[in-house]
Formats: sequence, structure tokens, C-alpha cells
Amino acid sequence: MSNIKLFESKQIRSVWNESDQKWYFSVQDVIEVLTDSADVKQYIKRMLSRNEMLKSNWGTICTLVEMEAADGKRRKIQASDTKGLLRIIQSIPSPKAEPFKQWLAQVGSDRLDEIENPELAAQRTRELYKAKGYADDWIEKRMRSIAIREELTGEWKNRGVKEQIEYSILTAEISKATFGLTPSEYKKVKGLKSQNLRDHMTDLELIFSMLGEASTTEIVKTQNPEGFIENQKVARQGGAVAGNARRELESKTGKKVVTNENYLPETIKNKQLEKGENE
Repeated sequence: MSNIKLFESKQIRSVWNESDQKWYFSVQDVIEVLTDSADVKQYIKRMLSRNEMLKSNWGTICTLVEMEAADGKRRKIQASDTKGLLRIIQSIPSPKAEPFKQWLAQVGSDRLDEIENPELAAQRTRELYKAKGYADDWIEKRMRSIAIREELTGEWKNRGVKEQIEYSILTAEISKATFGLTPSEYKKVKGLKSQNLRDHMTDLELIFSMLGEASTTEIVKTQNPEGFIENQKVARQGGAVAGNARRELESKTGKKVVTNENYLPETIKNKQLEKGENE
């Protein structure tokens, strides 16, 4: 799905929404590519008439988003995020939609397998990182960071912290104390949008992010804070432990831990290509 903005040599209009951190895609463009319909609006009407469930949820799946039209003017058009788009694709009786449906079926099957055997999830994650070209030692650090994160969120959950928004705020507190940057600020330094920040971290950045969260977990276990406010104070304390260690290292080496470089091998490959073209 990472290439959904451009497939079969046809551009799918898309915009990034900062407020909910999601890509939104033109529903009309996707349906046109998958069906070769001469009248996409009529196709959508027929599709909804055949599927009452899709029709009843259409207002939830789609939203009006401003995008550039063929004449260069910006208009509000029906758009959907990745989850909604896949729901729509499932309802398209076209051979071109079949690869997406098969992929969804495989993802569902894999997820059920992982519920039965959680070790499979870790194994598949390693395989995905390996396929992207990550080094084995980086992968092990990343897997460890995932385990540390899960332990911390487990402690938060047991102490009355609400998921999603409160988790995000506490994570931002740890990051701010550790690196001097919130995750959103950190992404801007690295030039990221929807990508996972930690997948772009160097070894040292990963190590200090782990230290901040592991320290917070240990302080939580010791102080037993209850609720969001108390855990917010502990998040700052845990992040401060990592922040002090980071500054100590920087004073010894004269180098900053936070960097605008991205670990992702694809970035390295792009730099190598650019270098080759310039030579």
C-alpha cells in the first residue's frame, strides 16, 4: 500500500492531513484505475445500490477533502484514508481489484496466526526489516525497543492512563526530556510525515529512546503513580535520565545524538544514486 499514490502508471491524488496524521486518497481516482469506467460517478452509484452495508457507511468511509482538479483548480472531492479505501476496494467486482483482495485475505490470515502464536508476529517483523535492508544488529535493537515500549504502555494501562491521546502526550514528555524534541518536532528534523520515527533512527537514537522509556517504566514500578497527571510527572523524570546521559555523551564526543540523517537503507540508496548521477 506504500505505492498506492501511483500505480499502473496513473497518479492517484492524495493529501496529507496533519491533524490526524493520515494520507487521504481520491476515491474517484482509485475506482477509475481499478474499473476503467468512463463514468466513475455512475459506477459509484451502482456500486452503492448493490451494497447496502457500504452505502450506509459511505459517509463514515469518505470525507470531503480539497484537492487539485484536472483544470488546476482546487475543489473538495470524496476522499478516504487507507482503511476506508481498502473497504471500498473489497466491494469492486473487477479483476484489477483482485490483487488487493488477495493481499487483504493474506494479511487477515497472518494476523489470526499471530493471535494464536505471538512469536510469529516478532518473526515476521524481523523478516520485514530484513527485506528492507536493515542490518541484523539494528533489527535486534528495534525489536528490543518494541518490547520496552509494550512493557511501558502495559504499566500505563494498569494505572488508569487512557490509550491513544494520553499515551501520545506521555510519549511526547519522555521524548522532550530525552532529546529536547517532541516526536512531531523530531519528525520535522528528519523530514518525515507518515513514516514511523523510530524506523528512521540511528543506533544511538534508538538506544536513548529505549533508555528514556525503560527508565520511565522502572520509576513507574517504584513510585506507583495513578492516573494521567502523576504519570506525566514520572514520564518527565524517566526522560530526564536519558536526557542527562545523552548530554554527557555529547560533551565527551563533541557530536550531537539527534541527527537529520535517516537510517532507512532506501535513503542511503537514493544518496548513492544521486552521487552516481553527479559524477
